[in-house]
Amino acid sequence: MYKKLIISCDGGAASGKTTGAKLIAKKYKLKFLSSGKLYRYASYLILKKKPKNQISLIKKEFKKVNLKKINKLNLETEIISNHTSKIAKIKKIRDILKKYQVLFSKKNKKCIIEGRDISTKILPTSNIKFFFKCDLINASKRRFKDLKKKNHKIKLSEVKRSIKLRNIRDKNRKHSPLLKHRDALEIHTGKLNKKKMIVKMSKHIDKVMNK
Repeated sequence: MYKKLIISCDGGAASGKTTGAKLIAKKYKLKFLSSGKLYRYASYLILKKKPKNQISLIKKEFKKVNLKKINKLNLETEIISNHTSKIAKIKKIRDILKKYQVLFSKKNKKCIIEGRDISTKILPTSNIKFFFKCDLINASKRRFKDLKKKNHKIKLSEVKRSIKLRNIRDKNRKHSPLLKHRDALEIHTGKLNKKKMIVKMSKHIDKVMNK
């Protein structure tokens, strides 16, 4: 379809950016990468191995990342979620993961990366930029539905509080806070179903790429 197409997607917790990015990756045959999953994996490694030096561990592990292996792990627990937002504040960890993501985009000329600072810090020259938004109630219900499959005891109020806290941390952290790039198209997923979301995103992609 397009010889080169690099797309960046940003947004808060449970804003629908992963779903949107995966749908577009499938339609346009793009390599997909979740920045959030990389941070969750970093958290998983730290919690599991309890290293004396977290930076050394992450630097070593991210030289040989296996995405298929990461996708098989359960990284969506509340413990990992809360720990992830803490390590996401650490600049040295962000720099290691940034390097990995930039290399990913250079290796794959047709790719889509989603996270919280992709358009602003990781891929500021991406062809297309999206910024996902969702109200807290709909975002909480969406995340609760996913987590309930693995944890029947989880409460909606816990999920709501966790998302609210995560978004506050991400917007207010010193390094690479969650911001909307001036060129990004806003996608309000609380008002859109999957079909309408992919139509809106596709129209924007084709409009920009066919100029």
